[in-house]
This record gives sequence, C-alpha cells and structure tokens, in this order.
Amino acid sequence: MSGSFWRALADGIEIAVRATPRGGRDAVESVVSDASGAHWLAVRVSVPPDGGRANDAVCKLIAFHFGVRGRDVTLVSGAAARLKRIRISGDPAKLSVVAAGFEQEV
Repeated sequence: MSGSFWRALADGIEIAVRATPRGGRDAVESVVSDASGAHWLAVRVSVPPDGGRANDAVCKLIAFHFGVRGRDVTLVSGAAARLKRIRISGDPAKLSVVAAGFEQEV
C-alpha cells in the first residue's frame, strides 16, 4: 500500500487509516503520508478510545463515507493503535471509485 492508502481485494477493498480519537468531531479529513512514504486516510472521531469506542466510531464513519452497511466494515489490524487496516466488503469497483475520490481531494 505504499503508493496509495487502499488496495482492491476480490470482494472489497482494504484501507489504511490514521485515526485520531478525541478529535473534537467526526470527519474523514485527507490522505496523509508518513516518513516512510506510506499513505493513510486521516480520520478523526470525537469519542475517546475507551473500550473500543473509537474503533467503532471509525468503522461507522468509514461505512457512511463509502456508502455501505456498518457490518460491511471490519477492523483488520491496529485495534490499540492510531494506524489501522480496515476491510470494506462490497463491489471493489464501486469502492475503488470512492477511495480514489479521497486521493483527488489532496
């Protein structure tokens, strides 16, 4: 995923997310790069990370922006970290169009 924050899968896409809990509001902000050149979709949620509440809020926000049901969004890795991998189940072509739209906003 070094060139993009997402990659297509056979039954959906996987995205790399940099989450900020207690961010004051719920928002998908932009695509950011880290020092190694990896790209991440920056997301902030207003809830604290207590008991997985921030992870749930991130998944709900991603589901909304990608136009899928909440159950179609799964946290793959990074449950206790800011950097997360999230899988979105659905039509990879449609989901890729949404993901590409975030890259064009940069």
